[in-house]
Amino acid sequence: MAEKTDIRSLMLDELRNRLKEQGIQGFRADQIYQWLHQKQADSFEDMTNLSKDLRGKLAGEYELVTLKKVQVKVSSIDGTRKYLFELGDGNVIESVLMRYHHGNSVCVSSQVGCRMGCRFCASTLEGLERNLKPSEMLEQIYQIQKDLGERVSHVVVMGSGEPLDNYDNLVRFIRLLTDEKGLNVSQRNITVSTCGIVPGIQKLAEEGLPVTLALSLHAPNDQVRKTLMPVANRYPLAEVLSACRTYFKRTGRRLTFEYSLVKGVNDTLGEAQALADLIRDQQGHVNLIPVNPIEERSYVQSDGRSIAAFKERLEKNGINVTVRREMGRDIGGACGQLRKSYMDKKEEGKRVAFLRMPSDDLAGDA
Repeated sequence: MAEKTDIRSLMLDELRNRLKEQGIQGFRADQIYQWLHQKQADSFEDMTNLSKDLRGKLAGEYELVTLKKVQVKVSSIDGTRKYLFELGDGNVIESVLMRYHHGNSVCVSSQVGCRMGCRFCASTLEGLERNLKPSEMLEQIYQIQKDLGERVSHVVVMGSGEPLDNYDNLVRFIRLLTDEKGLNVSQRNITVSTCGIVPGIQKLAEEGLPVTLALSLHAPNDQVRKTLMPVANRYPLAEVLSACRTYFKRTGRRLTFEYSLVKGVNDTLGEAQALADLIRDQQGHVNLIPVNPIEERSYVQSDGRSIAAFKERLEKNGINVTVRREMGRDIGGACGQLRKSYMDKKEEGKRVAFLRMPSDDLAGDA
């Protein structure tokens, strides 16, 4: 049996062409596209201005990807909402809604797991399971909008996964998200994070998409960066920053340099000065992030005094810098923590069930 086409991942022109080949009138494509991306239908049966016959045809030909909400954790501190979603194949991913004065921002995942191996990130502990489809990235936003009853105006691709390691799906996701006949989020309200995949940065610079690029820098030199981020062994900082300059030149968009402060690893005044010297000619600003500790790593968050001193040294060198406001700290704010906790509990449940299995059943499996 042929695999069904993922209809929510189709651009409008692609949908029109496919329906035309099936002998379906062109105006129906616009109606269906509206159901998919503006009304965010969960099933073909929801598309009530289509005939029953057409809905049946669509169901037979296409897959309509939806996500199942498994868990929602709400911060009592700032109202941040962390979502755990189940995909059609049983995998789970997480997304985060953050409320700001400028609007609602959603942090989406781009992969199930991650293979980049960054030492302070829970997303990468189990490795990469698979890439997310454009529809699965969109659905994180759509389901959160429906749950919240409010519009999402800003999107950051900073959840689990390395976006540029899922390049084609990422770009399609952005084009669908910003389509004026879809949700119509401004491209300038989208930020894509990367740990420094040089070919991906260079390629994205040529897409004509004025999205903000956030580089996970986390160290002022290759020596320290290699201890934190295995990708540094493949792409040295000189190459990464050259690609960043190209990105600014092509898009006109100032970059964000993400720098997670880890006590005793990368938070000295000497490292602050080295960072200032490193990015002095870059068009961008530094976002200092007090690292979110995870159980599996020994990293500790820098203290407030060290963070303030680091920030002050950068500012004295003319670097624009902010300290990221910690959102959802009481609900496990770091990427991958909710998913890992869920998977650990699921695995423990399986283990307990196995141990409780009658001895006759165990013998039968041998």
